[in-house]
Amino acid sequence: MSGETYGYVRVSTKEQNEDRQLLALDEFGVEFQSIYMDKLSGKDFNRPQYQKLLRKLRAGDTLVIKSIDRLGRDYEEIQNQWRVITRTRHVNIVVLDMPLLDTRQSSRDLTGTFVADLVLQILSYVAQTERENIRQRQKEGIAAAKLRGVQFGRPRKQVPEEFGEILRAFRCKKISSRQAANLLGISQDTFLRWSRGE
Repeated sequence: MSGETYGYVRVSTKEQNEDRQLLALDEFGVEFQSIYMDKLSGKDFNRPQYQKLLRKLRAGDTLVIKSIDRLGRDYEEIQNQWRVITRTRHVNIVVLDMPLLDTRQSSRDLTGTFVADLVLQILSYVAQTERENIRQRQKEGIAAAKLRGVQFGRPRKQVPEEFGEILRAFRCKKISSRQAANLLGISQDTFLRWSRGE
């Protein structure tokens, strides 16, 4: 007896559009009411709809996703979710972007299972490597921008004219750093940083 078919959609930010994933699941034949969707930020990976879906899945069901990175945000997590779904829950997975990752055909065939597992490992590794490359390119872009003089964060406070006089009073121990900061209308940390020439 064949089980139910479910779909899962994940977009990483509120602005990202889920239509492409929904269209692919619809074309496959997943009923709209059987699709679970999470919208979340990159930092927050608490997926309430995914957890709800996992509780719903039964042995013999089929889970359809557009691409392998919908299962997790890194190599280890993708592998872990794949094992939980296919080995622990005995649920089939169909990855639409990669026809080799369709456990409906390979569940009774040892070679097919081996190929699917191998492809999964390669793809989840590639997915994680691409995310790391994006982060590296962002870091390099920021470093290059800094070299060009682009300022990030809040603009630095201008040192007031009376700073020199107040600094001398502080160095002569006539006033404390807290008093000096209060006179200048800045934080004590900022005063101490300026006093060190930072």
